[in-house]
Amino acid sequence: MSEPLVWLPFDPADLGDPPTGLRYEVVDPVDGDVPDSIGDVRFYVPPYRLGPEVAGVISSMPRLEVVQTLTAGVDNVRGAIPDGVTLCSGRGIHDASTAELAVTLALASLRGVPDFVRAQQRHAWAGGWRSSLADSRVLVVGYGAIGRAIEARLAPFEVEVVRVARTARPASPDGDGPVHGFTDLPELVPDADVIVLVVPLTDETRGLVDRDFLARMKQGALLVNVARGPVVVTDDLLAALSSRRITAAIDVADPEPLPGDHPLWDAPGLLVSPHVGGMTSAMWPRAHRLVRDQLHRWAAGEVLHNRMTGAY
Repeated sequence: MSEPLVWLPFDPADLGDPPTGLRYEVVDPVDGDVPDSIGDVRFYVPPYRLGPEVAGVISSMPRLEVVQTLTAGVDNVRGAIPDGVTLCSGRGIHDASTAELAVTLALASLRGVPDFVRAQQRHAWAGGWRSSLADSRVLVVGYGAIGRAIEARLAPFEVEVVRVARTARPASPDGDGPVHGFTDLPELVPDADVIVLVVPLTDETRGLVDRDFLARMKQGALLVNVARGPVVVTDDLLAALSSRRITAAIDVADPEPLPGDHPLWDAPGLLVSPHVGGMTSAMWPRAHRLVRDQLHRWAAGEVLHNRMTGAY
């Protein structure tokens, strides 16, 4: 019997200590190079950027057992997973990188860094008073692994963190929590100085931040979106920014990528980064560790981490 085939988007040597008894091939379907061995793939790690090519190859893998993404969210691939195939997310890979960017966007927006950059380009010494992150109340909406990483990085800034997740839970013995539920958002939003979105994209969170949500935000509050673009209703965000009631800093947008003529580019009080929350040097060591651990578990018949569907 041949060794089970694993497709990776990187050199298996990067795993350091991959399990023996498996056969590895490096394949990136985005490049258009799909080998004939596709019918033998049992464990598939797609490339970080989940394009339509990934869904196409998954549908051509009759022996597939596991899909392990390198992304924390699986909304781009969930619909392509056949019945009986286990889908595992990349939870943990991007905690550090995304948390860094969330805090960076908040600080840059509050302290006016984009204005300083524009002033430097004009050779202008343009000072002025700015809001501080210190002493603010930060609402973290989507308090999971990345939410906890954001809170840890906010700790030195002397802020009050209010945690929100899909369901409420009391404080745990290890200090995690208490956590409010989504149903508490109408009461929590008006008191927040900064709101950080880090929820997965689901039917429940799509359009979560709409006109009513934005209207509840206090004058001068900052919205930071490092979740998914459709979590925020774009037209409603544009209206709120145009009124200059709030400011925003977004790493994701709807649509994405933003067309060059999209009005968001010129919206007042908006800082945009091009969906780079996970794209740092911190990603790959964590990705390699997770994939290596998952492969060892799979080879040993053990339960896999980060299961989104399936039996493993």
